[in-house]
Order: sequence, then C-alpha cells, then structure tokens
Amino acid sequence: MRKNQLTVSRRSFVAAGATMAAAMGLGLSGCGSSSNSMSQGAQGGGELTAAVAYETKNYHPSTTSSALAMGSNWHVVEGLYELNLSTYTPYQALAAGDPVKVSDTEYTVKLRDDAKFSDGTAVTAADVVSSYERIIAQKSLYIPFLTFIESVTASDDSTVDFKLAYPFSLVKQRLSLIKVVPSSATDEELTAMPVGSGPWKYDSIDEKTITFSPNENYNGEFSAFDKSMKWDIIKDDTARTTALQEGSVMVMESVPADMQAQLQSAGVTVDSVQGFNLPFLMFNTKKAPFDDNRVRQAFFYAIDVDKLIANAMSGLAAKATSFLPENHANYHRASTVFDHDTDKAKSLLAEAGVTNLSLTLDTTDHPWITALSAQVKNDLEATGVLKVDIQSQASSSLYANRTDTDNPEFDVVMAPGDPSVFGNDPDLLMNWWYGDNTWTKKRTQWGGSESYEKLHSLMQQAVESDGSTQQTLWNQCYDLIAEQVPLYPLFHRQMLTGYYADRIADYKPIGTTGLNFIGAATTGK
Repeated sequence: MRKNQLTVSRRSFVAAGATMAAAMGLGLSGCGSSSNSMSQGAQGGGELTAAVAYETKNYHPSTTSSALAMGSNWHVVEGLYELNLSTYTPYQALAAGDPVKVSDTEYTVKLRDDAKFSDGTAVTAADVVSSYERIIAQKSLYIPFLTFIESVTASDDSTVDFKLAYPFSLVKQRLSLIKVVPSSATDEELTAMPVGSGPWKYDSIDEKTITFSPNENYNGEFSAFDKSMKWDIIKDDTARTTALQEGSVMVMESVPADMQAQLQSAGVTVDSVQGFNLPFLMFNTKKAPFDDNRVRQAFFYAIDVDKLIANAMSGLAAKATSFLPENHANYHRASTVFDHDTDKAKSLLAEAGVTNLSLTLDTTDHPWITALSAQVKNDLEATGVLKVDIQSQASSSLYANRTDTDNPEFDVVMAPGDPSVFGNDPDLLMNWWYGDNTWTKKRTQWGGSESYEKLHSLMQQAVESDGSTQQTLWNQCYDLIAEQVPLYPLFHRQMLTGYYADRIADYKPIGTTGLNFIGAATTGK
C-alpha cells in the first residue's frame, strides 16, 4: 500500500457490527437539482426559527440516532451524497459527480473542488476514510447499512476508492450515511458540537436552544441565505403549538393531530405527508408463548387498527398492509394482512395452546404512543384469553432496563420508530429492525432462527439484483416478515408540520421526523 493511502478493512467492519448496540431511530426538504438562487418571494438576511419536539445530548454524526441531532446535522455535516427526503433520490454533496464504476465491486469518487470545513481546513479524501473508520470504531448503528463495503482508500487528496464485498445496487444512496468530519476532531467534540462542510455551522447548543450561522467557507450548491437560524427545543406539544400560534417561531415539527384546526385558524399552514413513521409491537421471541408466531399474529388480529387511527390519530395514518406503507415505490401487499378479527385471534391462541395469559405491555412515554395504550389493552383483553398490564417509561429507560439486558424477560413492547430518516430503500429499512444488530440479538432475540436466516438470504440476493428480480425478492421478504412478526408495524403515520407560508419561502415538509431548511429563506414578513 502506498504511504499516503488509508484503508479500512471489511474484517474490522464486520467484527464491530457483531457487537453493535443499535438505538432507536427517529426530513429533508427538496434539494435534488438546484442552484444558489432564491425563488421569487424569498428575501433572506433574516432569522429562520423553529420549534422542535425532541432532545438529545449526542450530536456525533457517526453515532447519533436522535431526531433532533439528525435534523440539525443535515444543515452542518455533509456526506459525499445526500438524499432529497421528499423523493429519496440521492444528489451530490461533497462529491464532484456520480460514483465512477471501475468494476462490479470497485467505485471511485472525486471530491468537490476547494471544499472546506467551517473551521477553514480543507476537506480531503483522508477525512472521508477517517469518517468511515469512526463508524466502525464507534460500533455505530450505521454498520448494518454499510457491510457491502470491503475497504475505503484515499488514493490522493481528492480521490476516494471504494472496494465492495459483492455487487451492490444502492451504492450512491448508502454513501450518504458516511458524514464527513475533520480527521482531527475528537469524538468528544463531535458529540457536543460537530464541525462540517455544509451550508450552516453550529454557534451554540444547549438543552433549550440550538443556534446556527452561515458557513462562510461553504462552496456547494445550497448556500444559507439568512443571517442566522434558531431552533427552540420544546418537547411539550401544547407549549410547542403555542410558540407557533403566537408567532415566536416560523415552523413547528410534530403538530398534534388534535391541534391542527386550531393552528389553521390562526393562519398556519399545516401539511400532512404520509411517511414510514410507525408504532410497532415487538415480542420477546425466546420467551414462551411469544416464541410461537401464531401467538404473535393473534395480537395483530386482535387490535382494531382502524379504530386506533380514527380515535387516537384523527385519521392521519394508514393501516399496515405490509412492512412498507402503500405509497412506497417498492410496496407489495403482504401475503398476511391483519384485518381486525377477534375470533381469528382467539383461534390462533387456542391452536398455540394459550388459554389464559397475563402479560406486561411495555411502552415508551411518547404522548402519541401512550394515547394508543388503552384501546390496545381493551382489544387484547376482548379475546378473553389475554390479561394486559401496561407499563410506560422513557424510551432510554425501557431499552436500557427491559430489553437490552442479559436474558431479557420482557413480554411485548409498543414503541415508535422511523429509520427512513437514514434512507428509504427496502434493504435499509429492513436491516434496521431485522439486521444483525441489537434489535435481533437482544430485543426480539429473533437472530439465528430459521426464519431470520431465510430472510437474510433473500435480502442478500435482492441487493445483488436489480429490476423485477430485485422487487420479487423483496416481496418475499415482506411476506416472511408479516408471517413471523417478531416486530411489526400497526400503522404508518402521516407527519404533520406547521409553518407560516408567508414568512418562509421554498420550505417543504417531509414524511419523516425532523426539519430541514436547506434551500429555504425568510421572506421579510
């Protein structure tokens, strides 16, 4: 190897992946083919303001799964490519062009000319390699999404060479997961306040507020037009709604469904976008009787999801008829669809030999999740077989103390999730919950089962294929997941975002968690 080459091997990658501790994942407005010019109506030079619904203490681009950090980092840190999360099409960011295919398993990417981090240092290919290496060293949640990479090499300051372990059809999309940061940055610095090459830079981060200013060294296509940006961290739904209604912020994420009309009457535009975001039921598949997929299926037949959507979600969701929502480009109606059928649930429980079962349903304390709990309990108990005790707690506590322990004893978990913040291809979405990671090793404990192995064989065949063959293989995956349901959605949510359309131009809400102001600007009103 040449002296100036940096390489990360697949062996270390896979070893790290084997011990990864995955965390819950919690969008990006339109920015695919664009320019630096503002649209008619945009003025810029003001302050973009937002009220965000989540909090975190970890902003490290290689390890965070926080909705807040993911959203704020979109503005500050770039990958070689980024995704337009309105369409999930990749576009070049730090890359100067598309990946150049050398062979089925070799690609070369050139960096954007004169790219710099916000601290003024040049972005080099060595920074790309070291950023990839951080993912491995940190046992990052991104590892299952990047195992197709054999090695990454910096052949010169502006050229990155990727060697793949096998032909892979989604190279450009997946490279968006490698967020490039300075090689010199420490993990402590990146956790607290990352430095990147994006159009914005962090000025300050605390428990209540994040402030940004334009990155004067940015030379990409999506310059910041305003002088500053400020995000107020307001977890409480009512307080966040009040902030928008009173006009102290321009944009609010996660509008509560029952407050939509109230905001609209105050002149707020509320957009609803169907997304992947969902509540799921997760079972301890090593614990009887949840080791029997008939028992797991019975839960889904017992729950009246249409009623849940009508009463708890104000109709702003779509019942799951597959792992993917019906608006997804790769949707296939699963061979097993759980229409409400209490008698079917009773029959499956009887077949599995379950006649009287007391269980604990652990839930996170997200308000929209707890709002589902009462009906879920009632529907399950309507079988006459199940007796349900609901325990609600913060997600960090639930995972640390209930599911991620040695020999976990939990029964069933109901919690939210949305890996579409990382991407939207079926392989990525399936790998989040069914990959070789904490979800299958500790949480569902489904890893290593015959069905798990079959699923992974199908997934591997799919990513090495394309076109109709790939879709057919993915369809088989959806069918298998719906049959086994170690973890499965009840419905897919519509994401509600509120904003003053006359105060901000070129802003487009998205169907995943988070806010993005790339390409947007104030109007001066």
